[in-house]
Amino acid sequence: MGKHRDDLINRLRRIEGQVRGVAQMVADDRYCIDILHQVQAIKAALAKVESGILKDHTACCVAEAIASGDAAEQRAKFNELVDLFDRVKR
Repeated sequence: MGKHRDDLINRLRRIEGQVRGVAQMVADDRYCIDILHQVQAIKAALAKVESGILKDHTACCVAEAIASGDAAEQRAKFNELVDLFDRVKR
């Protein structure tokens, strides 16, 4: 992952700061819509992190399983993704 990993970590640290900011907004009894806008921004930022990690997983782990020619490993990687998306639906 290299530089990409550093980018993801930096993005997660920004999100961490945003979450602390929202906690402070709640503690300060700020206007609900302002808080909700910040929550939406956090969700969008997390979705970008999730997408980046998913792309890395498919480019590395899944690609390696495909290249290996090992049907069991390929099935395992595919099932991991199916399980992940099944959990999201719940």
